[in-house]
Amino acid sequence: MTTVLNHLDAAVDAVLARVQGPIVLGLPLGIGKPNPFVNRLYARMKADPSRPLTIITALSLEVPTGKSELEQHFLAPLVERVFKDYPDLAYVKDLRGGTLPPHIQVREFFFKTGDYLSNELAQQQYISTNYTFVARDMLGQGLNVIAQAVATQGQGEDWRLSLSSNPDVILELVERFAETGQPLLKVGVVNREMPFMPNGAEVSPDFFDLVVTDPAATHTLFAPPNAKVSTADHAIGLHASSLVKDGGTLQIGIGSLGDAIAQALIVRERHGAEYRRILEGLCPEGLAGRELGRFEQGLYGCSEMFVNGFLQLIEAGLIRREVYGDAVLQALVNEGRIDPAAPGEAALQALREEGRISEPPTAEDLAFLKRFGLLVVGPDGALEPGARLRSGHCMTGGFFLGPGDFYERLRTMPAERKARIDMTRIDFINQLYGHSAEETQLKRVQRRHARFMNTTMKVTLLGAAASDALESGQVVSGVGGQYNFVAMAHALPDARSILMLRATHDTKDGPVSNLVFSYGHTTIPRHLRDIVITEYGVADLRAQPDHEVVQRLIRIADSRFQPELVSAAQAHGKLPRDWQLPEAWTHNTPQALDDRLHPWTVAGLLPGFPFGTDLTADELKMVAALRRLKKATQHPVELVTMALKSLWEGKEAPPAYLERLGLDEAQGFKGLLLKRLFAGNL
Repeated sequence: MTTVLNHLDAAVDAVLARVQGPIVLGLPLGIGKPNPFVNRLYARMKADPSRPLTIITALSLEVPTGKSELEQHFLAPLVERVFKDYPDLAYVKDLRGGTLPPHIQVREFFFKTGDYLSNELAQQQYISTNYTFVARDMLGQGLNVIAQAVATQGQGEDWRLSLSSNPDVILELVERFAETGQPLLKVGVVNREMPFMPNGAEVSPDFFDLVVTDPAATHTLFAPPNAKVSTADHAIGLHASSLVKDGGTLQIGIGSLGDAIAQALIVRERHGAEYRRILEGLCPEGLAGRELGRFEQGLYGCSEMFVNGFLQLIEAGLIRREVYGDAVLQALVNEGRIDPAAPGEAALQALREEGRISEPPTAEDLAFLKRFGLLVVGPDGALEPGARLRSGHCMTGGFFLGPGDFYERLRTMPAERKARIDMTRIDFINQLYGHSAEETQLKRVQRRHARFMNTTMKVTLLGAAASDALESGQVVSGVGGQYNFVAMAHALPDARSILMLRATHDTKDGPVSNLVFSYGHTTIPRHLRDIVITEYGVADLRAQPDHEVVQRLIRIADSRFQPELVSAAQAHGKLPRDWQLPEAWTHNTPQALDDRLHPWTVAGLLPGFPFGTDLTADELKMVAALRRLKKATQHPVELVTMALKSLWEGKEAPPAYLERLGLDEAQGFKGLLLKRLFAGNL
């Protein structure tokens, strides 16, 4: 029986009373954590060394603070405006500060990118696993409490809860515990800022053992501002968008690359002629094999992460291909034998021909036909063929995370539109095999022409990819669902896996290539190589021999590193000694790329923030200057040059900028130099 508690401390008391001894607490990744409840439970157990606590989770989010004094001064008002009353997790603060008590452990299976590279304890307690194995592994870790933030709707007999952002793992987890008979205390904590999502995320209050309704558990959701989309990001997004088939299935991720892909798809839909011209400038060997047309059928979004880019595509009308929860019905829709917009009597006949319904229909058949709108009650009370199919979904996601306006648009979305979004289990989304042969077949027919797009950090010339960790073994983020989607792309007959990366990244010693001959860590092995994209082009690697794979990847590398890549491949016998890079691919430089795309940025088709930003115009100028300054501090020669230039030109920054950064009353050599450097970079 569910116990409803209206105070967080009472909930903590109940958990400690019901679970004797050590507590192994499972928390959702991202924004699904009930932070106020977790903090109170953590504080109570931190003070009692006799009660060990293990927290198993992922993506523990923390409000940005900045490393330097300038960054801290800049961020303070931005954090107050954007993150408002978001409460940081106390265990994160202790883990970062090295003050985690010895009787408490924090084990994460996915880190916020790069946040724990130098944290030895976090690195040691990291769990490397596929997203689809998380429920299994939590069970294996001895989990005995699961706590989750939930949305609420209605009251009394109509009271319902929604797992909102995170139905991803908990549904499978509860099933696994029920099958094994192991005890699991389930705690739902109401946060009224969570969007109420229907379909797979909606549950009855009795799904939980404890439901906490304390108003103190409601707070602003963690809302990272949109990242700026760089020229390289736009180029990658344009290449990726030209591989998406109309009527197909799409997976993209968060961040600037996800936004770049979404924007490129919108440009393709609304500005076809310009889209073609942009791509012609990016593709030295022409546009053969690229998809350039509009989306007459629309796309279906199927992604472990439902992000702002997907919502933008829904609102732009591109994500609109609905899928239906029946394999036979979906197959008939795919074949064109049932028109979702006008099914009529023809749909009933097609279902009879396939043996899906009987003549006359059974009670089970009638329930099926009513569920999908194939039969409706007419004006005279009799059943008649429906005017259009119902209960379809155009977007399926496992969890969501986005900027503040993303959550607000979900909260205020009309119910009929929200019903087309199905937040559901990750074991349904991230793999083909299901609980039955019919479920497996359903996934296969829903996910036609799938393009599963993921980012990676390094790709070797033989096609292996490193996406989660460095060759030192230090974990940058996590495997997440990347392996699942790559494997699924090879299992579906018309799907493709697309791994995207920027051709280079900056270090204190200058730029280095992200395409390398070999690397000491692998996330995706070379035998699963498929399509790789950099800002300089597309390398289709599927079914190709090694020498062709090497050549195609060198073609899309930064030209500053192509000679050494050729030499390495030839030295190891993977490239003919007389092979030469075609001249058309020897101009892969940032400047040449900027020259090609800058006119389209000016024209408004490739903006830095295609979906807006939480930063003001003044803040954007300040960020740009601070980034230039930060980059220069990593390169002594560049810093000296910048300092001399700033002192010589004697530029002045607006007083409001200086006050924001704490430089308005700068004293001493360091303070005055920083003031000059900042002004010189505006």
